[in-house]
Order: sequence, then C-alpha cells, then structure tokens
Amino acid sequence: MIAAFYEEWLQRRPGERRSLRRAGRLAQALGTTGPGVPVLTVVGSKGKGTAATYASAWIAAAGCRVVTVTSPALRSDTERIRVDGAVVSADELAALGARLRAAAGPPPRDRDGYLSPSGLFTLAGMLHARDVGAGAVVLEAGMGGASDEVSLFPPSVVAITEVFGEHLGVLGDTPAEIAAEKAGVATAATHSIVSLPQTPDVAAVIAATEVVTGLPDVPLPSGLGRRNAALGCVAAARLLEGMGRTAGDRLDAVLASVRLPGRTSWHTIPGAEVLVDSAISRAGAAAALTEAYRHWDRIDHVLVCLPDHKDVPGVLAELDGLPVTAVRMPDRESLRFTRTGAAVDAAGLTPARIAAFGRRVLVLGTGYFTGRILDVIDAPADRLFEA
Repeated sequence: MIAAFYEEWLQRRPGERRSLRRAGRLAQALGTTGPGVPVLTVVGSKGKGTAATYASAWIAAAGCRVVTVTSPALRSDTERIRVDGAVVSADELAALGARLRAAAGPPPRDRDGYLSPSGLFTLAGMLHARDVGAGAVVLEAGMGGASDEVSLFPPSVVAITEVFGEHLGVLGDTPAEIAAEKAGVATAATHSIVSLPQTPDVAAVIAATEVVTGLPDVPLPSGLGRRNAALGCVAAARLLEGMGRTAGDRLDAVLASVRLPGRTSWHTIPGAEVLVDSAISRAGAAAALTEAYRHWDRIDHVLVCLPDHKDVPGVLAELDGLPVTAVRMPDRESLRFTRTGAAVDAAGLTPARIAAFGRRVLVLGTGYFTGRILDVIDAPADRLFEA
C-alpha cells in the first residue's frame, strides 16, 4: 500500500497543485492535528536533513523517543519516517498508507488540488508518532514552510537553515519573500525560532529569537554540514528546555554515532573508494574537495549531476582542473540537464563503471542523484544514529 502515497500525484491534472486544505481535513480525520507532543520543525533552503538528524539524535540522547519525518528519501521511502534514527519497516509504512487511503477516501471530482506524497508522508509520520508513543517529533519541511503540510502541526521550536534564492518565482520573488514563507510555519505555540546567520533582508523577516553563530562543544561533522548540525543541536536543546529535560550523559556518544549517507559520506566498492556529497553550490563543492583532500592525495575523477537551476557554473569552476563527467537523470522529466554539457545517464552507472573512473571518485549532486548512487553501491541508510 506504499503506492497510496503517490496515487493522487501520479493522477494529477495538468496545472493542478497540492491542496493544503485537503491535507488538513485528512489530518483532522486521522486525529493528528493535536499531536499532544512537542514538534520541532526544520525549514530552509539547504541542510535541513542534517539539522533534523542532529536534532533528533540530541532529543533521543535525553531518553525521549523521537519520530523524525524527512524528505526526500535516499534509497527507500521507509527512510522518510524514523523512530530514534531507525527506519520504519516496509510493512509498517504500507499499513500507514492503507490507513491514510481509508481515511481520505476517493478524491472528489471537484477537488481543489491533490494530496502530495511529501504531505502524506508527513501525516503518516504524525500518525506513527502517536502509535509508538513518541515524546517528540522532528519534521523536515519540503520545499516551503507555510505552504507545506508541516504547517498543519504547530511547532514548539522552528529551526531555520540558510535561506537563499532557490525556488524564486515559486515561494517568492526575492530571498526575503522566500524566507517569510518558510518562517510562516511559526505560530503562537512557537516559543523558539532558532536560525543560522542570514543576510540582512532575510534576517529582518525571520525575527529569530536566537541566531546560532558558534558551535556547541559536542561531536559534529566536518564541512558545510557542521553549521546545520549545530543548528539542529541548539534547536533540540531549546525543545528539551521547554519540556523540562536535558540531553543527559549519553549525548556525546549518540552524536558521535551519527552517520549521514550522501553528506560527505565515505564508501568502499570493489576497486575504488567513493566520497558522496549532495553539494549543489560552489561553496558546497569546495567543502567536499576539502574533505576529499583530507583523506586522499589526489582525486581521480568527479561525477557531477546538477539540473540547470542549480549553481552549475560555480560548481564546475570549483572543479576546474579535475577530470569531470557530467551525469543526467532522464527519469526526472521536470528537470533540465543541459548546462553541464555532454553527460552519461545515471541509469547506466554500476559499481564496476564507477570504479572504472579511478580508485578515488568524488560524487556530487542533488539528493536524488546521490541517493541513486547510494542505492547502486548498496550503502546502508537504515539507521542514522545509535540511540
């Protein structure tokens, strides 16, 4: 019944958009609009998954069962809902899908939009949190904030990663308008809005109660993800403070156990070592190169998959002088891959073909691409930390 999450999206009419109103009515039918536990919602343009993971690990270290809902998945849709860092089973996800379908019923002919997959996974996560008796929930927003289904569940704490001009014309016409839309998840129930440093125009509309400029003295990842991890930690600490709890003596051990596939993650395949990172900007590519040269004396090849709306010129400039092969994803029909020049198809990549590029291969691109690579090389993604 996992197909239940995608049915309406696959059958959507030309020009039809997701319906937040219908999702809200479904949440009411499921009885999840008042989750009864504190919610921490992560919004922003990049780094939300890292922030959500570290927030969840911090909360779990306090002995509080935490359900985490993230988007998109890397290898399997079961990764979208986790309990204390571990994925739900395929059977559990299918059962949740069946309950959503039963509660939603057939889509009305005069509907004002479809029920989106990411929204349905969010609702399923809230339903599962109730089933397992979670003490807290961490929600990662999809593209937006106020327009995203996470806004149906008033957060106690909002964490905001860096906001920049991605999705211009969709969420807003300026970075400030995009930031206002994302920060719109906050409600009267929100006691803390924790943000990374932002540009002045973005900071003015966010009105954060706390800006994370330093790093907590706990185990954190290297590279660009370090700031996002710190944001998640501080946001989780504020959530626990509101609950009258602290992280406890196991905090360092739990945070040290965090593993984030596809975010400067290292993998060994027959004949090669592979570093996979979901970098989509010049700064991200630079950070990935720094991490690579911390372990390698050279990079034999770089595989890059970036659709046209990403920072293609910046990434390619950062990789200047290295052997680069562009990769396109033909199954992503809504995206164009023309700015990187001639490219190979992602569908044709195998462990042997990756190893043929050299013994030290750097893989960069969107989460959809790095997720496919992780699947190709059979990288574990079922547990993000040890609670």
